[in-house]
Amino acid sequence: MPAAASVGGLLAATASAHDKRTALRAALASTSIARLPGAFNPLTAKLIEEIGFEGVYVSGAVVAADLALPDIGLTTLTEVATRAQQIARVSELPTLVDADTGFGEPMSAARTVTVLEDAGLAGLHLEDQVNPKRCGHLDGKAVIPVGEAVRRLRAAVAARRDRDFVICARTDAAGIEGIDAAVDRARAYADAGADLIFTEALHTPADFERFRAAVEVPLLANMTEFGKSELIDAGTLESIGYNAVIYPVSTLRLAMFAAEEGLRAIAATGSQRDLLGRMQPRSRLYELLQYQRYNEFDTGIFDFTLSRSQ
Repeated sequence: MPAAASVGGLLAATASAHDKRTALRAALASTSIARLPGAFNPLTAKLIEEIGFEGVYVSGAVVAADLALPDIGLTTLTEVATRAQQIARVSELPTLVDADTGFGEPMSAARTVTVLEDAGLAGLHLEDQVNPKRCGHLDGKAVIPVGEAVRRLRAAVAARRDRDFVICARTDAAGIEGIDAAVDRARAYADAGADLIFTEALHTPADFERFRAAVEVPLLANMTEFGKSELIDAGTLESIGYNAVIYPVSTLRLAMFAAEEGLRAIAATGSQRDLLGRMQPRSRLYELLQYQRYNEFDTGIFDFTLSRSQ
């Protein structure tokens, strides 16, 4: 009987969770910026990998929007972990997930780390907003006292079993207390064990430069659209000294815009005939899914015949 075709890389990524975590740490330690577009589903994560990005991001705002909910702390750890696991499972790239405020008190943040480790994520970020949280680029946010945020981070760090699992601390203080206060928080969070600092809603390249000059640990930039931050290209962020950049909602916004335009056209004309040139062809979808390899694997497994005596 011929050997069955390999299933490697089909049903799940071949890289282990630990391998992905060490890859993320290596990327953060390099001189090149790691680009992590947001994936709103597993298929998008495969596309991100194919195009050549360095990592995948799972946005809490996108998980909430996928459930038709606003980004105000309504999602649960189970919902976020389930979607993040589905996304991380299919990609060879490291996946960083938005864990909001840790879904509760410091003990809840500790449990969040263990759950997301078990889900195969390469890292998470925890923020210092008051619960219920708000989107980082909206007004009306509030941050918890520094001491409380430090306890949350220390609990998360203490719960980590894989030392290469990346714990990122996000601060929303820049738009509330000013950049100097955000710098002070970043230093305190690094002292608490954070591997990476994410400062939300800085406005200009000068703000990013000011923050980089004041903080020694690796830094992550958020280039979300329609927010408070000027959209700075990855090369410029790299030259400033940032180690990673996320594009959290870009793929969802692109997809939803196209879906809305297409649905309105179908409602108006009664047919999708004129939209075919704007759709991903079946052949391209099958290519991304590696449909042919699944067929080869299936044929290899079931390629046998029964003798007359069987």
